[in-house]
Amino acid sequence: MTAQKGKDILLKIDNGSGSFQTIAGLRTKRLALNSDSVDITHSESVGRWRELSAGAGVRKASIAGTGIFKDADSDALMRQLFFDGSIRDWQIILPAFGVIQAPFQITSLDYRGEHTGEITFDLALDSAGALNFQPM
Repeated sequence: MTAQKGKDILLKIDNGSGSFQTIAGLRTKRLALNSDSVDITHSESVGRWRELSAGAGVRKASIAGTGIFKDADSDALMRQLFFDGSIRDWQIILPAFGVIQAPFQITSLDYRGEHTGEITFDLALDSAGALNFQPM
């Protein structure tokens, strides 16, 4: 696989009708997949080395992005979902890798602006259910 352009990663949200709308103006995007471990070490563990239970930990995903306001519809939808505390299906499209779709909740929506620059936002999402992965 050749190097991919970061700008080609897309973050999309279900707009409530079952179709997905791109979150416009995102300049940076990040997907993190994590799994907690479950320690099952006991008094007879060989050499007192830690033992883990395979597949027993809680798995989670988080998405973060930073952008500028560009599209009034997607901006308003994000803001409303945050204030409602709603969980909605989102997609993150990773070129030459695949599409991950899952329910996420907006856990942080930060706004900031420099005196000589545009207003920007930071967005953080946490998974609220199983992820579906479709390879490209």
